[in-house]
Amino acid sequence: MATKRKVKKAKVRIFVFLPICLVLLGAIFVMVGNYWVEILAKYQEKATLEEQIIALKEKEEELKVEVDRLEDPDYVARFAREKYMYSKDGEIILRLPEE
Repeated sequence: MATKRKVKKAKVRIFVFLPICLVLLGAIFVMVGNYWVEILAKYQEKATLEEQIIALKEKEEELKVEVDRLEDPDYVARFAREKYMYSKDGEIILRLPEE
């Protein structure tokens, strides 16, 4: 009789604690999964931002070169004549179509 009670108590424990343990394990797996998804998203964002940094550094170098060029008065004069069609006194500007 005592063994039947022990067996019955063991079954009750299994039926009570097993679902609780499964729910807890499921919750832990879901939380860990969410963290991994966030971590992977951050790695992808990091890679994208690193590419942007490289592009911006290249652009910065180009702009520094342009600033250096614009400090030269001869370059500024030639740039203004080409871009904005300014002319020297007595000079005529003819724009040819680009092919």
